[in-house]
Amino acid sequence: HPVWSPKGQVLTRIDRDDHYHHYGLWNPWTHVFFRGDTIDFWNLKGRTGTVRFSDFISTKNGNVFGEYSAIHNHVALTHGKETVAIREVQTVRVYAPVEKANYYIADITVQMNCPGDAVRLLEYRYGGLGLRATEQWTKDNSRVLTSEGKTRKNADGSTARWCIIEGDVDGENAGIVMMSYPANYNHPEPLRIWPENANRNRGDMFANFSPTKNMDWQLEPGQTYVLKYRLLVFNGELPKEKAEAGWHYFAAPPVVVVAKE
Repeated sequence: HPVWSPKGQVLTRIDRDDHYHHYGLWNPWTHVFFRGDTIDFWNLKGRTGTVRFSDFISTKNGNVFGEYSAIHNHVALTHGKETVAIREVQTVRVYAPVEKANYYIADITVQMNCPGDAVRLLEYRYGGLGLRATEQWTKDNSRVLTSEGKTRKNADGSTARWCIIEGDVDGENAGIVMMSYPANYNHPEPLRIWPENANRNRGDMFANFSPTKNMDWQLEPGQTYVLKYRLLVFNGELPKEKAEAGWHYFAAPPVVVVAKE
């Protein structure tokens, strides 16, 4: 947080009194079976788990993109002690926009492993990459469209390759296309989209790619599990055809081959 539009509008929010644990764009898990207990790394009120920044692995910046890779520890808080259940390496790369373009691209890669015992991410209605949108978006001025043609009214629980969330902010339209990589677990991924009557019927916007929404995911020690996402952040109108084309570039980027004479 914040995720900025190309023109500088803030598209995310944090620390809301209705959900203090909503932190812009974040990636914890809600129901996790670990050493005989069910741990919640998302909702902090129960004090069963949390996610902590540990260290930066690297940072890069240049004319093409800026990037960081950081270690996040998913810490179980049970039986009077703290145990790292999941070690996550999160890499975020933001590409510089093309001159005069009304969009830019940010890639998020999450690599998870179990430093100790196995972990089972349990089926639950939300968990994984979530985005809490600006307070300016309500049911009256925001929209959802998925790769399968679902809207705010019926996107929740459906599966999608990409999902557009957009609306009016500071007097003009802006939005984000959330894209899921084909190799992700349970792709095309289930969505958690808040209904139009969310938060006292205001219809605040929350969107979540949740691969464990309809099935468990077993993580074994000695293995690395990878999730990749792309955000296409834009101003103005972005038709579904461009979202679809953008996803194809993400899913199967062009390969450059240098021929030898």
